[in-house]
Amino acid sequence: MSLPPEKASELKQIIHQQLVKMDVHGRIREVLAETIRDELAPEHQQLSTEDLIKALRQRGIVDDVMKELKFVTDVNEKERTSAPKPSTHFVGREPPVLKKTNIDPTRRYLYLQVLGGKAFLEHLQEPEPLPGQICSTFTLCLHFRNQRFRSKPVPCACEPDFHDGFLLEVHKDSLGDGSKMVDATTMLSICDPVHIVLIKTDTFGETTLVASYFLEWRSVLAAENGITNIAVELLGVGTESKVSVGVLNIRLEMYPQLNKTLSPEVTNTQFALERQKTAEKERLFLVYAKQWWREYLQIRPTHNVRLVKIFAQDENGVNRPVCSYIRPLRAGRLLDTPRQAARFVSVLGYERAPVIGGGGGKQEQWCTLLAFLSRNKGDCEDHANLLCSLLLGFGLEAFVCAGTKAKGVPHTWVMTCGTDGTITFWESLTGHRYIHRPINPDDPPLVEQPKPLYPYRTIGCIFNHQKFFGNCQPSDAVEVCVFDLHDESKWKPMSGEAIKSVCCPGTTSSVPPFPPLCASTVDAAVASNEIEVQLRVLVSEHRKDLGLSTVWDDHLSYLLSPALAAYELERTTSISAGNEEFQDAVRRAVPDGHTFKGFPIHFVYRNARRAFATCLRSPFCEEVVCCRGDQVRLAVRVRVFTYPESACAVWIMFACKYRSVL
Repeated sequence: MSLPPEKASELKQIIHQQLVKMDVHGRIREVLAETIRDELAPEHQQLSTEDLIKALRQRGIVDDVMKELKFVTDVNEKERTSAPKPSTHFVGREPPVLKKTNIDPTRRYLYLQVLGGKAFLEHLQEPEPLPGQICSTFTLCLHFRNQRFRSKPVPCACEPDFHDGFLLEVHKDSLGDGSKMVDATTMLSICDPVHIVLIKTDTFGETTLVASYFLEWRSVLAAENGITNIAVELLGVGTESKVSVGVLNIRLEMYPQLNKTLSPEVTNTQFALERQKTAEKERLFLVYAKQWWREYLQIRPTHNVRLVKIFAQDENGVNRPVCSYIRPLRAGRLLDTPRQAARFVSVLGYERAPVIGGGGGKQEQWCTLLAFLSRNKGDCEDHANLLCSLLLGFGLEAFVCAGTKAKGVPHTWVMTCGTDGTITFWESLTGHRYIHRPINPDDPPLVEQPKPLYPYRTIGCIFNHQKFFGNCQPSDAVEVCVFDLHDESKWKPMSGEAIKSVCCPGTTSSVPPFPPLCASTVDAAVASNEIEVQLRVLVSEHRKDLGLSTVWDDHLSYLLSPALAAYELERTTSISAGNEEFQDAVRRAVPDGHTFKGFPIHFVYRNARRAFATCLRSPFCEEVVCCRGDQVRLAVRVRVFTYPESACAVWIMFACKYRSVL
């Protein structure tokens, strides 16, 4: 193993210091003098290095040095080969293991420690989990200035045992001169909070959003010794946004220590000024939005039933302008094309916000991006906002559309405007794309009109991070809508300046910054194998219950792989490829007089038992799995395709071949 020159010199320095500390040089001189006196006097031979090492070993000096030198082994073999990371997440382990981090001495860091939780009363009666027992867990997800962290899961309890530390770089994406150490006054102007999201994962792997909290960290700038302890009360989400769910004990510390701390009066004055400035901006926008709405209703009284959303509530019950939920988002090297981005968003789980009580009403909850990504699922609005942000990041002119589907069900989807005027609808829940060709209601009856393939019925408004348009055409039916956004007789715009005042990132506002996307931590090959092994066991047990034996054909199973790869490629690119080779291979593998049957199915979760139960509800799958006949051979193939945020598209194909007996 070769070391870079600077590391080698650093290692030499450490060894030198250790040798000096143990006075090894003095002891070697004594041994050398003794060896020369005892061994060289009679023969006057030349003393070799080997002789000296042998003498040092005999007197135990080499062993003493080796005992004193402690080698710290890396806890994660992979980390040794990975590129150095600018920020580190410290993980407490039992027994504690040292982990090294790359700290730039010219930069300022905030060390945030979570030192346990208390008063999580919902789990007051939770029994202590037995060793090795699967139990529900809490996980904390943090975001601060383009850095993301995740705590290790801890069992759900009234006093959850959180013990994690997070090293946050304060001026990530440097403020001005990157080599300059920021002082307390400069840091006071950084108004980005630390966003903390608490996720609960049950024993089946289902995630629930428990709390979302914005931590004001700058109080540490006025703390003595640059250290402060805070008890953070977490409130629930949605309908429980006023109910306490628990308290986190948090310790904040600045690295390196501040030469000069600020007075509490200075920090409190700064916070008060920021709140006042934000409140004034939001008040002015509210006044403008009310005026815009009055003008919109004066165009046509029926506009009051159109789905025009100017504000939406987030998970904490805070009303925010809808434009603030969107921002151009670049995925780095995690996603390569807009269609791949659409596929990624579609494999994130879909779940409507929970409602307490019946009545069939829909609880509105537009999640902040960190809350959506942390639990890996959300409502159609969350999917549409993320897809629109990604498409804007890819340089497209994208908007979120608010309207209805069949039976008047409210829905949101995404629209892109091509430079040639082509309007494309993107369904964020499926990844499907539809070209919009408007019907002209004034055409004579004999003129053939395009038949819409999309499921959307009406459209009330469209918006992105900079623009908002209300639909003021005579009909809000999507099929007759003309998307000429420059024509104010068809689309009533909002002032771009008004939107910018409350939605622009980097300004003092209540709009949370967007976190970056994280690469998948799922090993696709390992996950595919695990699910496949579990499915083989489940199929064998199911057939055994029916009194049927099971013989697996490994070769036929392998031949199903190209089909699964082709299905995923088609979902991502809308291009079908490789079907001819798959059919040819299957024909060769199935002898004359035998019948082949296959059943492919797609999931966005990795629970084999749940997937198998769903498969058996299909009569086609049951026909394959429960196949009876002569020389029955069964096959199953699983292919997991990974996407950012550990989202997965799971393709499963069951197949059988048997001899046809008439």
